[in-house]
Amino acid sequence: MHLIVGADGLARPAWAASDPLLREYYDTEWGMPVRDETGLFERLSLEAFQSGLSWATILRKRPAFRAAFAGFEADAVARFDDDDTARLLGDAGIVRNRRKIEATIANARATVRLREDGGLPALIWSFQPATTPAPRSHAEVPTTSPESVALSTELKRRGFAHVGPTTMFALMEAVGIVDTHLVGSHRRGSSGVWADDGSRREAP
Repeated sequence: MHLIVGADGLARPAWAASDPLLREYYDTEWGMPVRDETGLFERLSLEAFQSGLSWATILRKRPAFRAAFAGFEADAVARFDDDDTARLLGDAGIVRNRRKIEATIANARATVRLREDGGLPALIWSFQPATTPAPRSHAEVPTTSPESVALSTELKRRGFAHVGPTTMFALMEAVGIVDTHLVGSHRRGSSGVWADDGSRREAP
């Protein structure tokens, strides 16, 4: 069974059908357009921290991440120094991975620099494809795309780290750049960016 119909009569994929936190995230946030710098920097950072872990783990730690990383305000995180890195490595509320912490600080600095050339939202959204997948099962959901490979390459060129093609595809799913809601899900086509059939339409 690819979709599970809940007690509320709504069809969701298995990953979003049982855990209340994941269900709320799926119903209200995942796949909705994010076009502001802080929102995109936060999601880019959390996707990088998620690598090798479950998304539920990251979602439960999200409030602690926001507290630890100054609400993901790029200017503030860009000023973090060695003392901040040590503080973060001692923070049990987040994922204490030195490489990912240092990448997040470096990415904040890259985000600030990018303002001189259009900014992070413009760059990320410039990789929106002409069509989006229309998966009918979890097995049909891609994990990368030509656009996520190109976005990864461009971000690395701009000084970003922990932005591989798979992580960038997950970001594109999370912020509405692609719609990989399963056909038949109550969220399919709900973002305003994509029609049910996978064709692009005007964003709201």
